[in-house]
Amino acid sequence: MAQLIGGLGTSHIPAIGGAIHKGLQQTPYWKPFFDGFPPIQKWLGEKKPDVMVIFYNDHGLNFFLDKMPTFAVGAAREYVNSDEGWGIPSLEPLKGDIDLSWHIINTLIDKEFDVVTCQEMLVDHACSLPLKLLYPEGNYPVTVVPVCINTVQFPLPSAKRCYALGKAVGEAIRSWDSSKTVAVLASGGLSHQLDGERAGFINKEFDLQFLDSLESNPEWATQFSVHELVEKTGTQGVELLMWLAMRGALGTGGGSKVKRVTGNYHIPISNTATAVLALETV
Repeated sequence: MAQLIGGLGTSHIPAIGGAIHKGLQQTPYWKPFFDGFPPIQKWLGEKKPDVMVIFYNDHGLNFFLDKMPTFAVGAAREYVNSDEGWGIPSLEPLKGDIDLSWHIINTLIDKEFDVVTCQEMLVDHACSLPLKLLYPEGNYPVTVVPVCINTVQFPLPSAKRCYALGKAVGEAIRSWDSSKTVAVLASGGLSHQLDGERAGFINKEFDLQFLDSLESNPEWATQFSVHELVEKTGTQGVELLMWLAMRGALGTGGGSKVKRVTGNYHIPISNTATAVLALETV
């Protein structure tokens, strides 16, 4: 069976792509953020996952306000990057893993998750930027399975439901009849709000408590309703649902434990709290 080696989390602010394109990683503004990645890159170089399952939110490429699925899973041979145009100008398509995609889809349906299956799917900075941060040199050495969670249009899925989704995805990975190794990746910012009266809102205290909970008490954030999470983290800070799904996939109890490999928290970049985290299953 496949081996689930660990989980990763990172912010996906489009401006990160611009910084990479312009070579600004070591400038004073960007260095505290980019310095969080070499330890993760080293860990990935040692573990060498074959597949990355990416929990992310779509920004209007595949779904818009008139049609917004709660959960959608990619089942394509490749995923073409079609970003807004103000990040990295051009990126190679991401290679899909159709076999794992369908295994995850069938498992989720069996567990009564009504998912949208996408045999064609565009991706944006929410998928491409994390991979470029994790693998800055050359092509990505992993295939991917994108799992999209709605954090854009209400009603949003609850923290409890996203955690359960992650657990189901983790069970699917572990039951996949394959010798491949798999990592799960959460793509999304922590506390931030880009619009309205609270534009620029950041809640450092909550962010740090949430990051700590992912290692020691992963269900901690499921006590909050979506509206409470928006209040505590900002309108876009609800992207932490991706991190909960990632942690759910790693499992709890029954010998499923995690250890923190490395992490980094930095504010602000583009009025956003940014975080990087790597958890290894033990």
